[in-house]
Amino acid sequence: MGQSTHEIGRQAVALERARPELCSLAPALLLLALAAPILAWPWLSGAMAIPWDAKAHFLPQIQFLAQSLARGDSPLWSPFVFGGHPQVADPQSLLFSPTYLLLALIDSTPEAWMVDMLQMAMIVFGGTCLMVWVRDQRWHWSAALIAALCFCWGASMAWRIQHVGQVLSLVWLPVAMLCLERTITRRSFLWALLAGVVLARIALGRDQVALLALYVLTAFSLWRVWGASLESTALSSHAGWRHRLACLLPLGTAGGIGIALSLVPVVLTALMAEGSNRPEIGYLDAGRGSLHPALLLTLLVPDVFGATGRAAEYWGPPSTAWSDTGLFLAQNMGGLYIGAAPALLLVCAGVRGWLWAREVRFFSVAAGVMVLYALGWYTPAFELMHSALPGVDLFRRPADACFLIGALLAILAGYALHRVVTEPYPGRPPIVACAWLLGGTAAGASISLAVQFGRLPQALPALGESLLSLLLAAIVLRWVARSARLTGISLERSGARAGSPARLGLAVLAALTVIDLAHHNGPSSATAQPASMYEVLAPDTRNETITALKARVVANDTRRDRIELTGLGFHWPNASLTHGLENILGYNPLRLGHYSAATGAEDHVGLPDQRRFSPLFPSYHCTLANLLGLRFIATGVPIESIDPALQPGDMRLVARTREAWIYENPNALPRVLFATSALGVDFDGLIASGRWPQHDLKTTVLLESNSPGPDMPRRPGQARITHYGNTRIDVEVNSPDGGWLVLNDIWHPWWFASSLGADTEAPMPLLRANVLFRAVAVEPGRHQVRFEFRPLDGALNQIAVGLREP
Repeated sequence: MGQSTHEIGRQAVALERARPELCSLAPALLLLALAAPILAWPWLSGAMAIPWDAKAHFLPQIQFLAQSLARGDSPLWSPFVFGGHPQVADPQSLLFSPTYLLLALIDSTPEAWMVDMLQMAMIVFGGTCLMVWVRDQRWHWSAALIAALCFCWGASMAWRIQHVGQVLSLVWLPVAMLCLERTITRRSFLWALLAGVVLARIALGRDQVALLALYVLTAFSLWRVWGASLESTALSSHAGWRHRLACLLPLGTAGGIGIALSLVPVVLTALMAEGSNRPEIGYLDAGRGSLHPALLLTLLVPDVFGATGRAAEYWGPPSTAWSDTGLFLAQNMGGLYIGAAPALLLVCAGVRGWLWAREVRFFSVAAGVMVLYALGWYTPAFELMHSALPGVDLFRRPADACFLIGALLAILAGYALHRVVTEPYPGRPPIVACAWLLGGTAAGASISLAVQFGRLPQALPALGESLLSLLLAAIVLRWVARSARLTGISLERSGARAGSPARLGLAVLAALTVIDLAHHNGPSSATAQPASMYEVLAPDTRNETITALKARVVANDTRRDRIELTGLGFHWPNASLTHGLENILGYNPLRLGHYSAATGAEDHVGLPDQRRFSPLFPSYHCTLANLLGLRFIATGVPIESIDPALQPGDMRLVARTREAWIYENPNALPRVLFATSALGVDFDGLIASGRWPQHDLKTTVLLESNSPGPDMPRRPGQARITHYGNTRIDVEVNSPDGGWLVLNDIWHPWWFASSLGADTEAPMPLLRANVLFRAVAVEPGRHQVRFEFRPLDGALNQIAVGLREP
C-alpha cells in the first residue's frame, strides 16, 4: 500500500519535468470561459440587475459623466445633487476609473445593463490576471482555475457586488500582484511602469478596500524582495543585499509612478473630507461596522442566517434577534462563502501544514490580519490598527476587509489544490477526515445558534444544502487525489491523455464549484432585483414623475428651479444626476459639511422618515428653501406627513403620479440676485440658531462678519445668466451704483470669480453669502462676471492657508 522513498523521489522528478504542461493555462481558461456566462447569467440575460448602491448611486454617476462629456462640459462638479457637489474629490464618482471613463466616452447614454456587464467583465479580468499570477508561481492549472472562481464569485465579490467602487478596487489587486511580481523577479522597468499605473488606479479608488489592498501589496512586495534574494543569492550575505537593492530600484520606480499619478485626486479627497460631514471616523463609530464573530460561520454555511431573503427573515447579527450588538451592518456584508470544495481544501492544507509553506506563508498571515481587522471591536487588534495605520480612521466599516479575506482565501485554496494534485501520495491530506471535521463544525455551530435563537426550522435547510455540497466536494476531491497517482507520476502522465481520470476529475471539481457558487452565492435580495425596477434610471425614461418635473422646471437667464426627491424609494434620490434635475438632496455618505449642517441633508432620503430638517431649514416653508430656489418637491407620501409644520397654502399640489405627490413652492427665489446692501453675520451661529436677520434677502446680502464694506444707499441693479455649465457660469451685471451680485449656488473654496473685460480677466474675491451661497462685490456699470470651478488652485490655497496656521 505504501510507497518507498525512491518511488516518491521518482514521482517528484517526473513532476518537475512535466511542469510546463502542468502550468499551462489553456484548460483553466477554457473552463473559466464556460463558467463565467453561467455564473453571470441572471444579470447577463437582462432579467436581473445589480441593485442597491449599484443603481442608486453608481449608475447615475456614470450617466452624469457620460452626458457631461457628450455636451463638452466638465464633470468635475455636479449641480444635480446636494445643491452642488465636487465630483473630482468624491471617491465614488468613478471619474478616475479607466473602464467607466471609456464607456462614458463611447456611449453618451449608458444603460443599466451595459454598466452591469462592464462590471462583470472587470471581475473576470481580475480573475484572469490572478490565473496568470498563479501560472507564474508554477502551480498546477487547476489551482489557477479554483483561485479565479473563488476570487470572482466568492465572499464579498458575490455578496456585495452592488458596492461597485470596492469591487473595482479588489479587481485590480491580482493585476498589481502580477505586475509587482514581474517587476521584482525580472527587475523590469517596463513592468514597473505597469505596476505604477495599476497601483495608482487602486489608490484612486479611495475606499477602504483600496487602502487595505495597498497595505497588502506593500507587504507582498517586501516579502517577494526578501524571498527572491534568498532564492537567488544563497552564496553570501553581501550578494543577497546587492540583489535586494537591485530589486528595490524598479520597485521604487513603480511606487513613485503610482504616487505621482494618484497624488492630486487623493489630496483633493483628503481636503474635501476635512470640510465634510465626516472628517474622520472615531474608533467606536467605526466599530459599529465590525464583522460579528458569528458571521464567520458563513464560510461554511452561507445562508444559515437567511441573508439571501427579506430583511424581516434575517436573524444574524445585527438584527432584532441580536438586539444588543451595537452594530450597523447590512445583512449581506458578512458573507464569506467561497465554496465547499475550496473550504475543504483549506482545511486539508491546514492539517498538512501547507498553509505555512514558504510559497504562501505571506497570504496565510495576511488573511489572518484581515480577519482581525474585519472583526473590528471584537478583538484588540483593530483598535491598534485604527490608531496606528494612516488612513484607517477615514473609514467606518472594518467589515470591508471581507473583500480582502475572500481574495486571500482564493489564493490559498488554489495552492491547496495544487498540493493535493502534485504531492506524492503519502503527503496527501486525509480528505475524508477533514470533511468530517468541517461538517461537524458547521452542523454544531449552526444548530447551536439556531436553537439559541429559536430559528432551527429556518437554519436546517441551509445547513442541509451546505452539508450536501461538502459531501459532494469530499467525494470529488477524493477522486481527484486518487486519479492523480494512477501511473506513479502523480497527475501528469495520465493528464496528458484526453479523457484521463485526473483531468476529468478536475473538470468535475470545477463544475461542482461553479454549481455550488451559482446556488449559494447567486442572485439574492441583496445582489439581484428585476431590471424593470430601475426604469426610472433609463436616460429616456417615460416615468410620470420625471416627465412631470422636467415639464415644469424652468431654467432661464435668472431662474433655475431646484427640486427634491424624497420618500420615493432607495434608487430615486440620485435620479436627478441621470435626468439633469438640480436636486437639493441626493444619496452620498460623503457631503459638504456646511451644506449638511445648514440643510439637514443625510446620506439618503429613499424613505419618508429619512428626511431630516435643521434649525436653518426647519420646514419646506422657510427662508433657506426659498434661497435655494427649491421650486418642486416630489414625495412618496403627502408632504404634510413629512413636514407637519406646513400650513394650508404653503405648498401647492401640482401633480399626482403613480409614485409621487408633486408640490410647488411659490416663494422660491431666482438663481441670481442683485443686493444693494450687505450685513455681517456669524454663519456658524446662524446655522445653530436658525434665526435669520430681519432683512429682505432679495436686496440685502449676508456676508461673513469681516466681509462687508461701507454701506450706503444704492439704486437697484440687474443680473442675468448668460452661460450655465457644470464648472463655469457667466453672469452679466448692470448697476448704476454698484453692489453685490449674489449667485444662489453652493459656496466652495475651489470656486473662483473674475471680471471679464474686452481682452483681460481680472480676479475678484469670491465671498460666502447667505450662509451657503456665492457673491461678489461689483462696481457701478456693466460687467461680465465669471464663476469657475478650479479645484487645483483651490486646493493649493487651502494647503497654503493650512501651512500658515499654527
